[in-house]
Amino acid sequence: MRGLVVKCTGSRYAVLSDEGTLETCTVKGNFRIKGIRSTSPVVIGDRVEFADGMISEVGERRNYIIRKSINLSKQSHILAANLDQCVLVVTVNHPVTTTTFIDRFLANAEAYDIPAVLVFNKKDLYDEDDNESLKALTDIYETIGYKCLSISAELDDGIEGLRQLLKGRITLFSGHSGVGKSTIINHLIPDLALRTAEISDAFDTGKHTTTYSEMFTLPDDTGGFIIDTPGIKGFGTFDMEKEDIGDYFKEIFEYSKGCRFSNCTHTHEPGCEVLKALERREISQSRYNSYLSMLHDEDESKYREGY
Repeated sequence: MRGLVVKCTGSRYAVLSDEGTLETCTVKGNFRIKGIRSTSPVVIGDRVEFADGMISEVGERRNYIIRKSINLSKQSHILAANLDQCVLVVTVNHPVTTTTFIDRFLANAEAYDIPAVLVFNKKDLYDEDDNESLKALTDIYETIGYKCLSISAELDDGIEGLRQLLKGRITLFSGHSGVGKSTIINHLIPDLALRTAEISDAFDTGKHTTTYSEMFTLPDDTGGFIIDTPGIKGFGTFDMEKEDIGDYFKEIFEYSKGCRFSNCTHTHEPGCEVLKALERREISQSRYNSYLSMLHDEDESKYREGY
C-alpha cells in the first residue's frame, strides 16, 4: 500500500493511505541507519510504501525544511518534506521575533527552493513603536520579494487573505512558541479538534500536543494541507557550505554577480558590489548582519541560544 505520512511521534507514524484510511506504522530498526544523517528517516509529507503496519520504502523528496537536531549537533532534524510553500509566523512584540531568526529560516527555505511567506501576527497588540517596526520589516522583506501579511488571529483579522494563499497547497507553518500559530490554524480549520482527535486515537495519546509536527487537511472550499510544527528557537547552518550562504540571501545573491572576485565573501574584498550596496542602504544592515552570523557560525550550539 502507498500513503502520505501525516504525523510522526518518535518511532510511530500516522499514514493516510491512498484508500483514505489512517494507519499506524513503524519502520524496521536497520531502516534508520542506511546513510541517513537524520533523527528520523521518515517525516511529515513523505510518500511511503507500507504493509502490515511496517514502512518499507520512502519516496524521493522534492524538497524539505531542515535544521540541526537539538540534542545531536551532527545530525539533522527534517521538519517536513515535499512542500509547496512555508509560512513563518512572526511577532514584532509579545514575543519579539528577531530578524536573525527570520533570516535564518528564509535562508533555509531558499536553500531547498521552498517559497516562503511571512505572517506578522498580533497586530492588535502593537503600540505606535511596534507599528513602525512592523512597517520597516515589511518594507525590507517585500522589497526583497517575500510576501508579507499583517494579521490579528485573535480578532480573525486578515485570516481570509492567508486562506487564499493556502488554497490547494501543502504549507508548513513554523515560528517561535507563543506567536499564535495554533490560533491561526484553528481559524483556518474550524473542526480541527475533531480531526486531531481522530489521529490522536490512532496513536492512543488521548489528545493533541504540539510536541510533534502534524499535517491537517484544509476544508474542501480551500483544499490543500497545513503542517503544524512545534515552536522552535532557531536554525543552524546544517550542510551549508560557507561559500554558498550568500546565495540564500536573495539581494546578496543578485549584487554578488557584479563582484570582482568569484569567491568574494562580501566582508572585505575590493570590488565587492554587496558592500557597495550596503553602503548605499540598498541592502539592509539587519539582513547583512544575519548573513555574517551564518557565515561565522562556527559554534554549532549558537543557534540554540534564546529567541
